Amino acid sequence: MPRESMKSKRERALVVCERIGEHYPDAQPALDFGGDPFRLTIAVLLSAQTTDAAVNKVTPVLWERYPTVEALASADARDVEKILRPIGFFRVKAGNCIKCAQMVLSEYGGEVPRSYEELQRLPGVGRKTANIVMNAGFGIVEGIAVDTHVFRIAHKLKLSSAKDPSKTEQDLLKLIPQELWGPVNHQWILFGREVCSAKNPKCGECFLADICPSRGK
Repeated sequence: MPRESMKSKRERALVVCERIGEHYPDAQPALDFGGDPFRLTIAVLLSAQTTDAAVNKVTPVLWERYPTVEALASADARDVEKILRPIGFFRVKAGNCIKCAQMVLSEYGGEVPRSYEELQRLPGVGRKTANIVMNAGFGIVEGIAVDTHVFRIAHKLKLSSAKDPSKTEQDLLKLIPQELWGPVNHQWILFGREVCSAKNPKCGECFLADICPSRGK
């Protein structure tokens, strides 16, 4: 099979975004955070290696017990661990939640910073989390959050062959027009859950089948 040109790949990436956008025009973040950037930061931090649904079950309990940055910053790790026990890596996440709150309080006056560089200084926060917080929390779009769904779909569609999420993001940024970066994460997550799932992709009823190099694979 001949190597696809960058021009052709950009055109195909645009069609992918347009079609997914037509099917999921009102896609919203799956995590419940009430519009609070700090709660969003914690929720995304907790979502690593677990489902958004599982996180949405524990965060109401977490915020009832620790309703402010100050309260979480002074929490006992053992108590936070008990709340987070239903999700994966709860001990590490409990520690990161408390350390994150402490840093937001001590270095940023209790307000989550509004830059990628500063966000990624927070314990437990990587590029994906920073992208989601900037996008959904502040309405600032300077990248694409590459979670497991976006990573899988980008590779299925042969839009990237990079081995890690960070490099996959860079590949997508070169292909997708900047004005479409914002919706990609939320829309592709829904597409990944409902159609292009990891275990049982519905290739026979996929609206991208005609432009997907991996159809049926």
